[in-house]
Amino acid sequence: MSFIEKHLSTTQIIILSFLFANLVGAVMLSLPISAADGHATPFIDALFTSTTSICVTGLVTVTTASHWSLFGHIVILVLIQTGGLGVVTMTMTVMLALGKRISMRNRMLLGDSFNMDTLKGLVSFLKRVFRGTFIVEGIGAVCYLPVFVPEYGFTRGVWYSVFHAVSAFCNAGIDVLGDSSFMPYVHNVWVNIVTMCLIVLGGIGFIVWWDIISFIRLKLSGDTRKSAGFHNISLHSKVVLSMTFFLIVSGSILYLVFEYHNPGTIGNYTLGGKLLAAVFQSVTTRTAGFATISQAGLSAPSVILSVILMFIGGSSAGTAGGVKTGTIAVILITVMATVRGQTDITCFHRRISAKTVRKAVAIVLISFMASILALMGMFLLEQGNPADIIFEVYSALGTAGLTRDYTPLMALPGKVIIIICMFLGRIGPISMVLAFTMRDKQSAVRLPEESITVG
Repeated sequence: MSFIEKHLSTTQIIILSFLFANLVGAVMLSLPISAADGHATPFIDALFTSTTSICVTGLVTVTTASHWSLFGHIVILVLIQTGGLGVVTMTMTVMLALGKRISMRNRMLLGDSFNMDTLKGLVSFLKRVFRGTFIVEGIGAVCYLPVFVPEYGFTRGVWYSVFHAVSAFCNAGIDVLGDSSFMPYVHNVWVNIVTMCLIVLGGIGFIVWWDIISFIRLKLSGDTRKSAGFHNISLHSKVVLSMTFFLIVSGSILYLVFEYHNPGTIGNYTLGGKLLAAVFQSVTTRTAGFATISQAGLSAPSVILSVILMFIGGSSAGTAGGVKTGTIAVILITVMATVRGQTDITCFHRRISAKTVRKAVAIVLISFMASILALMGMFLLEQGNPADIIFEVYSALGTAGLTRDYTPLMALPGKVIIIICMFLGRIGPISMVLAFTMRDKQSAVRLPEESITVG
């Protein structure tokens, strides 16, 4: 342990921890006991399934419901829960496991990764994350019971309720219902609402949870002080809530417009059915992975919209993937400030630091470059419709898990590329944030400033 702590950075520990868990999961899934037919699963498919589970993506090369045994489903569920919690808690957990004392540098890295203003209370924060996760997942499972128990019987209904509550909250999108995801429940309002609530709660991030809970507690206590007002919620939470609301609403409207007359998706539904399907599509595209309508049937504008939403993803310190809503918000705010000729980058009467802007630009640019490299590799080594391949790559990098029925058609090279994309999509943005918050020694000498012509 002392060797690891001395020679490996926090970022390296996170990556190696995920790699180790991924490989263990792949080995377990490749065993005959994990398959429904009792035969060993090819290692590439076992590795693909383990990666999509630990990275809470949802893309699968074999049908989860029919290919895997109960043991295999349990392994997948454990991987999903580990991946969902691990992204925001694994660093702290590993650091605590390495010894009794956490160095100041690592506390600073952890505080920055959680967007916390203080280095105190990290252990209690971790405990609250675990407690809050299991409470929400438990409530979600109970909410699924009235639907799944009557349909599948008590034992299987309870199991399906637990599995899908965890999968939805962790934004994994892996189901054990069959080969058509949640399409049989496209008109079931209750299943749609429960699933969307779990997806959003997992995706907005735990920091937003605590801000909202603190605000509600103050209001319920009758506190009328100015400090108890909504405007005193952290800037991070305001941005996340605003962006989440904007993306869900705007995405729903656009999907409704683009698909309104499309018989391949929602064209034959009633107005209420169309609206419900459009809202669910807008929510699930941002890294959740469940589908109530055919992704292969989407019109070209909807495919473009889906790629954009999958690239953005959810929010920091949550279970979702993508470059994160806060990152995109900072980019947009910076662009608007530049167009207006403003010197400071401001939002909700607060100034955003230049360091945050640089991180946001770097995260988006590096993620986009990774997607371009993956696309070139896929076009070179795989056959298929370009739209399907582009959709698949951004779904993997954004850990969205949606597919235009392309995943099972991939050969070995394509599977390897998508595995790498899923891993980078789950680890990359967080690793970049941690890397960019390393405290380099600043030079005492400032070089002369000179302009570069742009635009």
